[in-house]
Amino acid sequence: MSQSPDILCIGAVLWDIIGRHDQNMERGHDRPGHITRIPGGVAMNIAMALKAYGMSPALLSAVGKDDEGEELLRACAGLGMNTQYIYRPDDFPTDRYMAIEGRNGLIAAIADAHSLEKSGDAILSPLSADLEGWTGLIAVDGNLTVELLTQIATDPAFVQADLRLAPASPGKAERLRPFLTHPTATLYVNLEEAGLLMGKDFDDSATAASALLANGLHRALVTNGAETASLASGSVLLTLQPPKVQVKRITGAGDTFMAAHISAEAQGADAETALQTAMKATATYISGDSY
Repeated sequence: MSQSPDILCIGAVLWDIIGRHDQNMERGHDRPGHITRIPGGVAMNIAMALKAYGMSPALLSAVGKDDEGEELLRACAGLGMNTQYIYRPDDFPTDRYMAIEGRNGLIAAIADAHSLEKSGDAILSPLSADLEGWTGLIAVDGNLTVELLTQIATDPAFVQADLRLAPASPGKAERLRPFLTHPTATLYVNLEEAGLLMGKDFDDSATAASALLANGLHRALVTNGAETASLASGSVLLTLQPPKVQVKRITGAGDTFMAAHISAEAQGADAETALQTAMKATATYISGDSY
């Protein structure tokens, strides 16, 4: 039996297929590099980082019963993941994500999370069974459909939970609008995603975080690459500069930031320490080192 969880991670669990070239790349480039295939997806990435930081996450997602799904669950188990609550649809293939990265960042990516989307609220069934009455930490990613995210945002069962939201990508940031008025939601976004949510451009993370709070959000954390990151909560506005490192990988950086921040707070860190911890962990990750 898996260890009792202290946080639920709801969202994408899939295969990450990442191609990396160690120099700058542009559209149309054909370059040598390395291609990896590893367990990924926003919920999975967050859960793996949380596990590395000493927490006990459980995954709520959809993984097909195809060969790729069986292999993925074996790989997840080998990483110490709690997969006992994952929904296993009969008719849908296991999801995949494909990205190309250069030294200058993400060049292009495609997320094929259609099975997760088609599974709908079936992935939430453990919350009305083994996990009924859960009031602890829940990390939710924007790979879920607008309909399911709206359901979570308006369901009284989630009002007492400590919700942490990640948009998954700029293209899915607007899906999180239903949480702008949720009483416990903390939103982790980059500057572009904050702009998409608010329908305007921001020059810096502090302005973006303040705008999100002014529009009803309970708490906002906004990052901006190598520029300052900000936290806005109540009357608190905290802005810090992240460490400067050479970027060797991008995919999963935001998930690492979110997990490190959650873990630091779970261990009792104050606002400034938790934000510093998250930025340092992200710098370590994108520089190519381990957690």
